[in-house]
Amino acid sequence: MQIIRSAVSATVLVLTLVTPAFCQIAPPPARTLNLAGPRFGITALSPGVIDSLASEQVYLRPMVTQFGWQIEKQFFASGSGLSVLNEWVGLLGGLEQGYAIPSLTWLVGVRSSEGLEFGLGPNVSPAGAALALAAGVTVRSGVVNVPLNVAIVPSQSGMRVSVLAGFTLRR
Repeated sequence: MQIIRSAVSATVLVLTLVTPAFCQIAPPPARTLNLAGPRFGITALSPGVIDSLASEQVYLRPMVTQFGWQIEKQFFASGSGLSVLNEWVGLLGGLEQGYAIPSLTWLVGVRSSEGLEFGLGPNVSPAGAALALAAGVTVRSGVVNVPLNVAIVPSQSGMRVSVLAGFTLRR
């Protein structure tokens, strides 16, 4: 009988001490939003980038078109409208000049409730690996988002500046 009383006393003591833990309110689960869609635009290449590509037998003019796809996931949104994003942007450039120059960029960034956004992350292309810096605005109209972005990619061979647009649908 003593063992049972000791066990009951210990259980009551433990439950009394952990009651504050039961009273804590868990935060709501993070709301994710998947915003993928096409991207298109132009990229200006500095002379150093053009020379670097020419050494690989790729002869481009200083301005190339870009076509691709962006996979974007918003994985946190605050009550104030600030959201945190993770984006992958895959592009093919130079199609109008007979080349398919691939580029892949991974960006991590933030977007305000007004649609202003900023991100940075690694970029890989035949011109080399570099850090991409991107900024822009997303205009919302119903379920359609229209992102307008400028990206700057400085590398050892030179600078690339891209202006991209596209659209996504919020589901």
